[in-house]
Formats: sequence, C-alpha cells, structure tokens
Amino acid sequence: MIIVYHENNKVISVSDTNKSSLFSGKNIVATLFEIAIAFPEELVIWCLFDLKSNLNFSEFEKIFHHQKIMASYNPFQNSFLSDAIGYVEESVFININKKVAYPTWQMSSCVGGIQASVLLALKEEINVSNNFDYFLHSLAKLAMSKGLLCHSEPKLLKKIPHLNKFHKNSNFILFRFVKQHYKTRWSFLLFLNLFFYERKILILPFVFSLLYSRRKLKNDLLDNIKVESTKKVVESGTMDVIIPTIGRKEYLYDVLKDLSQQTHLPENVIIVEQNPNPESVSELDYLANEIWNFGIKHIFTHQAGACNARNLALAEVKSEWVFLNDDDNRFNSDLIEKTLENCIKYGTQVASNSYLRLNEKKEVNEVIQSSVFGSGNSFLKSDLLNLVSFRKGFEFGYGEDSDFGMQLRNLGTDILYFPNPEIIHLKAPIGGFRTKPVLGWQNDEIQPKPSPTVMLYKILHLNEKQISGYKTILFFKFYKVQPIKNPISYFFNFKKQWNRSLYWANLLKNQR
Repeated sequence: MIIVYHENNKVISVSDTNKSSLFSGKNIVATLFEIAIAFPEELVIWCLFDLKSNLNFSEFEKIFHHQKIMASYNPFQNSFLSDAIGYVEESVFININKKVAYPTWQMSSCVGGIQASVLLALKEEINVSNNFDYFLHSLAKLAMSKGLLCHSEPKLLKKIPHLNKFHKNSNFILFRFVKQHYKTRWSFLLFLNLFFYERKILILPFVFSLLYSRRKLKNDLLDNIKVESTKKVVESGTMDVIIPTIGRKEYLYDVLKDLSQQTHLPENVIIVEQNPNPESVSELDYLANEIWNFGIKHIFTHQAGACNARNLALAEVKSEWVFLNDDDNRFNSDLIEKTLENCIKYGTQVASNSYLRLNEKKEVNEVIQSSVFGSGNSFLKSDLLNLVSFRKGFEFGYGEDSDFGMQLRNLGTDILYFPNPEIIHLKAPIGGFRTKPVLGWQNDEIQPKPSPTVMLYKILHLNEKQISGYKTILFFKFYKVQPIKNPISYFFNFKKQWNRSLYWANLLKNQR
C-alpha cells in the first residue's frame, strides 16, 4: 500500500517509497500514474494532508477486498459538482447516503483508494488533469459502466471530522462535465432547468462546454484484472426460493421443473398463490401430486397484491440465501450454483442477474453496480430481510422493487448485476381471476401525473433537483400523447396533475 498526501492538487509526501522527495510538489494525478507504473501490484491511497491522522488503516483490507474497487469519502458539507447535476441524472448514484458504504461515481479528493492495476489499465484513456476532483469524478463515471465498483465509504476515516468547509462549485465545471460524460441534449436540458427552477441564465458556461467532446472508454479495458474477493459471504450456501403467483399454473410448473434440475438444489420453495375470488381454492394440484426434491411451502391467500405476497413469502425464509423468483421465468440448471460462485468471487450480498425477454439482445456484458433491483431475478443474503420489506404503498402500482433495492443500498449493501447466468422472463399473459383494484385516485376529476406510486419512489429516494429534472422531461413527453394542445392550458393542467400526484404519494408514504 502506498499513500499519497496532497494539498491543492499537489503532492506533499508519499509513504512507503524511497523517492518521496521526487514527487513533492508535483501534480497528484501524474504522480498516481507514475506510482502505478513503478508499483503495479499495490493499493494506492490518496489523502488530504490535514486528514492524515484520521486514516482508518484497520478497515482498508475490508474495503478494498478485490482488485476492481475504488472508494473515497467526502467529509465536506457539499459535493465537488453542484447538486444541479441532479437535473441531468436521475439514477441512484446521485443522492448519496454518507452514513454507509454507498455506490456512486462521485469520488472525492479528500481520501480514497484504487488499485494500481486499474490505473495502469486506464492510463492511455484518461487524461491527466490539474483538477484532482474532476479527474476522479471523470474516471469513476467512465469506468463504472466497464466494471469498476465505486463507493462512498465513511470507514476510510477513523472519525469523520466536522469540516465546515464547502466545495466552491463552478458552473463552468458542471457544464463541462455534463458535455464530456452525457449526450449533448443533456447540456441543453441543464441550461433549461436552471432557468426554469432557479432563474439562472448561464450562457457562458453552456457555450464554453460545447467546445469539449464526449469522453468514452473501450468496453474491455478492465477485463484482464482478476477479481477474487477476500470477503466471505457464503457459509452453508443454503437457498430458499420465493415465488408469488396468480393464475399461471402451467408456467409455474415449468419454473418448478427448472428448480428441480438445479446442480445446487434449493432447500425450500415458498409459493404464495393469490386468488381474490372468496369462493376459490388452490389450482396447484401438482404441488401435492408430484414428488419434488426440495421442500415446498404453499401459502394460499385471497388477498391480491405482489407486495403482500412477497412479504408473506420472505417471512418464511429459513436458509442463508434467498432467490426472488417469478412464476414465468426460465433458466438453466446451473443458475443457483453459478450465481453463488459469482457472489463469492465479488464478495457481494445482493445480486441481480441478467433478465431478458425471449430473443431479447443483451446490452450489458460486464459485472457492474446495478442502478435497478429486480424482484424476479435477484439473490440476497436472508439476514438482510430483517431490515427491509416491500412497502405496501406501492401495491398495485410501480416501483416496489426499485424501492426495495434502495432500502438495501441505504443499509450499505451494494447490488451487483451479473450478465451470466441469465434468467429468461417470458412475460406470460395475465391469468387467473383478477379483480381490478380500486385506487384512491381513479375517480379524481384531476387525474394525477405521474402515477402516485411512481411519485412515491421519487420523493422517497431522489433529491429535489432530480425530481425537478424528471418533471421537465415528463412535461415534454406527456404533451405529445394528451389532448390539450394549447401550451398554456397544458402547462396549468399539468401543474394541477403533478400536485395531485404529490398529494396521493404523500398519503401512500405512510403505508408500511
């Protein structure tokens, strides 16, 4: 491990080398690359000189438990990029929970670390910069989609100092970053949103940003870096499977047959069968009529709703791991075995596998930090279930799986996407006796827009700028498909619909 202490983008000193004096006063970014060349097997740590006494050396081995991890922590009151970046990106990587290890590309120059092998792999693709924070943000933003796992990690410091310092945000840097890392249309939307919501007309930062071209990385840059986590996440490896189902008897049978052929068999399959017809009984006769090579826990309920069904199933989980499955999935016999191997390799407690429709082409082929969570294609350690659940406010709407994923992230648990093994989602036709739920807002004179459950997710997990950015995009998209073509009338009507959605979302927020 080599530690570089710095101040104002210049090196102050370097530990564990005989040539510290040669680096003193040099550009820290250039120094990091020089150190990586000289010591390609080392972990490289950077730290503000003022935070030297706060370094938490005892946690470094746990934090950097494999080669493709980059971690940093920002104890400042604000971020290097202004919160206006939320107008541009709506993802889970923006609104950082600084109390736990949290996935983000917003790296900090205050303290952090990366393997020298990663720096070497990126050396020819990432430009040396005089601004260390900009360099770190750019590297993480570009490399995250290529398989570098990036976190905000408070355990890098022994005690978080109460710094009343603030980053001096620059609109020129913000617009430049957006132009270099997003499609050009986002620069225009950023300009528009700053005018709409903050009454700022930032012509010069916008114009100057157009001089920069977009940065990109090759997909295979990090492929030669071997990953072998030292973090132990599997003990017994026992697996329970949960499946909510309604009216898909034949499809569910195929799922059970796929499970019965697994090279790593589940201990129990927990099936929650829903049928809101009060006179109905179970149609799943094959559960009792056939012999299965795993235990089956069958719950029959007249209460419809995926959130309720999944929570009922999760309450019955006894094994070390749980597979959140669906009643119209198909998968190969090595799904559970290979997924557990991947979890061991990367030291992760939560994984979402590739979830394609039949004949759909896979777009992402790298193991990355997932911005989504799937309730039909995910594996997680069951001890996490004591702290999370499917929020009832999302029942009969959209967003319950995304909310579940955010609950996990806010515990300090990352969610990794595995491109293999795949799960095929057949998207089977809706079956069974289904009564259309009566939603509280369906008879409102002013119909909420977006759906209150979509809005619920936004207000729970996005910051103000992200919600405003979403509002702008929805405003333009919805205009094309609604009947009011007078722009002024549409503006005022949309405002009413938005406020109505906020009203209902806040009511749903209290439903657990």
